Amino acid sequence: MNDTNSTPDVLEFAQGQKPALPSGLNILTILTFIGCGLGFIGAFWTYFNAEKSYKDLVDAQSKLTEAPAWAKNMMGPDMLELSRKSMENKTPIMLLTIVGVLLCLYGALEMRKLKKQGFILWLVGELLPVVGGILFIGAGMFKGFALIGIAFPVIFMILYLMQKKHLIY
Repeated sequence: MNDTNSTPDVLEFAQGQKPALPSGLNILTILTFIGCGLGFIGAFWTYFNAEKSYKDLVDAQSKLTEAPAWAKNMMGPDMLELSRKSMENKTPIMLLTIVGVLLCLYGALEMRKLKKQGFILWLVGELLPVVGGILFIGAGMFKGFALIGIAFPVIFMILYLMQKKHLIY
C-alpha cells in the first residue's frame, strides 16, 4: 500500500528551479551588507580614534557645570570610565567587531541562498561584539547613545526571525 501523503526525502522544485528569494529577505540582506560595511569602517575608526575620544571626553568634563541635567547624565563619570575602558581594550574590541562583521556578511550571503545555517552565523555575528563589549567595557555600555548600537541588532533579529520561514536548506 502506497501512502501518497508522505513527505519525500528530497526537496522537489518545479522544473528543477530553486525558489526565488523573498523580497523581505532580499531587503534585509542588502541592509545587512550595508551595515557590515559600516561596521567594518567603524571598527577601524573606533580603534584609531580611541585615545582622542577619551581625551575629548576628559576635556568636556570641565564644561559640565553649565550643561543641562540630561547632558550631565550622558557625559558624567560613568561615560568617562566607559571611554577609558574602550581605549584600553581597543584591540580586542576591534578584532571581535571584525569577526562579527565577517560572520554577519557570510551569514547574509548564505541566507540569500535560503540556507538556515546563514541565520545562525548571522546571529552569532550580531551577538559576538555585544558580548565582547560587555566583557571588555562592562554593562554600562547599555547607557546613553550606546543603546542605539543595541537597538539595530534587536530590530534586525526580529525582522530576520519573521523571514526565517523562507530558509529551507
